[in-house]
Amino acid sequence: MAAQFGRRLRKGAATTAVAAVAVAALSASQAPGVNDHGRQTTADATPSPEASASDGSATGNSPYYTDLPPLKSPNPSPSTGPAPGGTGSTESGIPATVLDAYKKAEATLRQAKPGCNLPWQLLAAIGRVESGQARGGRVDADGTTIKKILGPQLDGNGFALIKDTDDGAYDGNSSYDQAVGPMQFIPSTWAWAGRDGNGDGKKDPNNIYDAALAAGHYLCRNNWDLSQQGDLDRAILSYNNSRDYLNLVMRWLEYYRKGAHEVPDGTGTLPDNRSDDGAGASPTPTVPGATTPAGSTPKPGPKPGKPEKPETPQKPGGGGTTTPKPPTTPPGTPSTPPSTPPTPTDTVDHLEDAATGKLTAMAGDAFSRRISTRAETEAGKSVAKVRVRFTIVGDTDTTFTGGEDVATVATNSSGVAVAPALQAGEKTGTVTVRATVVGRVIPGLDYKATVTERAADALARTGDAALTCAPGGTFANQVEVKATYKGAVADGVAATATLIKSADDPTVTDKGPYFKDADGKTVRTLTGLKTDAKGLLKLPTLYADDTTGTFLLRVTTAGGATLTVELTVAAAETSSPSPSASPSA
Repeated sequence: MAAQFGRRLRKGAATTAVAAVAVAALSASQAPGVNDHGRQTTADATPSPEASASDGSATGNSPYYTDLPPLKSPNPSPSTGPAPGGTGSTESGIPATVLDAYKKAEATLRQAKPGCNLPWQLLAAIGRVESGQARGGRVDADGTTIKKILGPQLDGNGFALIKDTDDGAYDGNSSYDQAVGPMQFIPSTWAWAGRDGNGDGKKDPNNIYDAALAAGHYLCRNNWDLSQQGDLDRAILSYNNSRDYLNLVMRWLEYYRKGAHEVPDGTGTLPDNRSDDGAGASPTPTVPGATTPAGSTPKPGPKPGKPEKPETPQKPGGGGTTTPKPPTTPPGTPSTPPSTPPTPTDTVDHLEDAATGKLTAMAGDAFSRRISTRAETEAGKSVAKVRVRFTIVGDTDTTFTGGEDVATVATNSSGVAVAPALQAGEKTGTVTVRATVVGRVIPGLDYKATVTERAADALARTGDAALTCAPGGTFANQVEVKATYKGAVADGVAATATLIKSADDPTVTDKGPYFKDADGKTVRTLTGLKTDAKGLLKLPTLYADDTTGTFLLRVTTAGGATLTVELTVAAAETSSPSPSASPSA
């Protein structure tokens, strides 16, 4: 698989200078209108009331690039190339490997979640805003970024406060979380949303194939249909809970819908401005991979054959570079994180069940009850605004609505987090759902859910034709029954059909009507039967031996539904001969 993604997607010089692009236009000059496909542009549309009610975000609401798409048409002309510093068609150029990752993610989601209607242009819009398309396509042949792309640490200093959740495994920071990779997932989200998009057996947030597929699944959860504006708003806001972010992503989405083209990796244009500019914090990623500050001269890419040196960290606020100072503490001495007031998460001592009740569902059905968990302090006081992660563990095909096996929900004002509805799979038995607090090491709370086999409580024949046959013959009509459960169609229900001795003796008879197996041998019990999507079950053809009389066929299903059908084997009636005429006198 690595070879598949290692094909040379770059078209042009392998080492083209990477240039930054100036801001093309003011937002006031980009009023929404109607695009060339007749769709109304919704960049400035106000989200529906519930659209902003996000319980978290993929990025932890980290900073993002705020550059607007240019006014010039994105449709490239044949003579227009990716000139450094250009606008219009240059801005619409997406690095080859990055574009390939977006389109592969769209194709995968089209199969996995066709009702989501995810367009690759949405991934491109988010990728542009989050990382400038993986820093202009600075990725290797497998799609992994040349250097890690990290957002600032989320220490509450101008950003959200999210203490370390991964022991630094993804972001290298064991004190606070940082958004990671070209799609800027925070570690706690990647832990459940991560995907293997390039088939190498790993889920790497720094790989554009993995990150793009993860972003697609993230945007397609909750049964959202992204062709509907309300669901599209909700999905984008769940990625970064900001109306400005929503409007910006919508602008880039509409821009890419009007036209986009492939450019060689490493030659994509780089954004200049970030949402945290002037906020007193670093406006660029805090590790190598940071963007060029606004107004400065962009650096060319590395020369062929020479290793790339780490970029110099910038001053807070984007004020150029600084000369590193000698450390004031001996090497190896751990730095002490700044003192911060305890967060709601810090005060959680344990989780309690919040009147969830019994969790039972038939295979293939949705559970009628949802898991409810309350976060409490040691004194038993409820804690609001705490992220609770619900994880389905063990060997099961039961999922949450939308097909995910992990969901993260914030506690409400009563300290209660309600998990998405569970959807039972086909595997029966006990399913364990574990609730844990994100960012807090305390014992989890396990819930047991039971999946029972599909059942029917009633069976009826679909026809009333008599079932008769002559000895040694074939029954002309096949037996068809319909199964229901509480009046509704009972599909996929296991059934058994047996020719029994009598109504009082359900043992298998050794004479009378019979079925044939694949080898043509006589069988009088059929197992492994299942009703179809309409709850119907049509039995194979019945045959009769030489025994005449009335016989019984009994059909039973999981759930206890039973139907007994009469079968008659009788010799054909023969007509009486007419009396002979009297002889003539």
